[in-house]
Amino acid sequence: MGILEKMRLDGKKAFVTGGARGIGKSVATALAEAGADVAIVDMDLETAQKTAAEIAELGVKTLAIKADVTSPDDVNNMIDVIVENFGELNIAFCNAGIGNNIPAEEMTLNDWQKVIDVNLTGVFLTAQAAGKQMLKQGKGGSIINTASMSGHIVNVPQPQCSYNASKAGVIQLTKSLAIEWATRGIRVNSISPGYIGTDLTASSPNIGEWNRLSPVHRLGTPEELQAIVVYLAGDCSSFTTGADILVDGAFTCF
Repeated sequence: MGILEKMRLDGKKAFVTGGARGIGKSVATALAEAGADVAIVDMDLETAQKTAAEIAELGVKTLAIKADVTSPDDVNNMIDVIVENFGELNIAFCNAGIGNNIPAEEMTLNDWQKVIDVNLTGVFLTAQAAGKQMLKQGKGGSIINTASMSGHIVNVPQPQCSYNASKAGVIQLTKSLAIEWATRGIRVNSISPGYIGTDLTASSPNIGEWNRLSPVHRLGTPEELQAIVVYLAGDCSSFTTGADILVDGAFTCF
């Protein structure tokens, strides 16, 4: 079997949180192009349904599920719906995230908690639920969490201490889960994107400064994250677990 065949995900069942747009949509599309059936999970059900319909044109099964990743009940229901429709779960891309740019001295506890709840607790709940289902199935699986280069550096000029802390937490959570499940066939890895051009970043007044600081002098694109997630999702990465892979245009190299 050649390397391209080994990269295929035919027969695999996946979910992508925050899958309606941006990085999530791009990765969900890539998983489907590789042959996986994909559940698009998002708070915005209408957009998730449109994304699922677009991806279904690739010839795979899709679902659109509304779920709040900070709610254990929603997350458990998400797994139930996926298993009911797909039969099993093999790949989890825990990607939903938010941010805020508030100076630390002005940040309220509520401001802090919102980001931590979605970016860290939400990743824990969705990864935990995926892991429990994969353990129940007894066939292993792959969990990929979206961290950030912000888990490695302090971004400037925007103040975002809650975001940075949440993403550093995702990296350590990923390593911890990888160790706990290493002998039971479940691999857990994270990706740490740099600045990626999405609808959320397109209007930022800081793009000029980010591009100036970047060694490659540009933002990345969601499509530039697709291949690494497909690799981590499939059997080619069978010896890769507990890794955090930076995809940042060398931003964190200095």
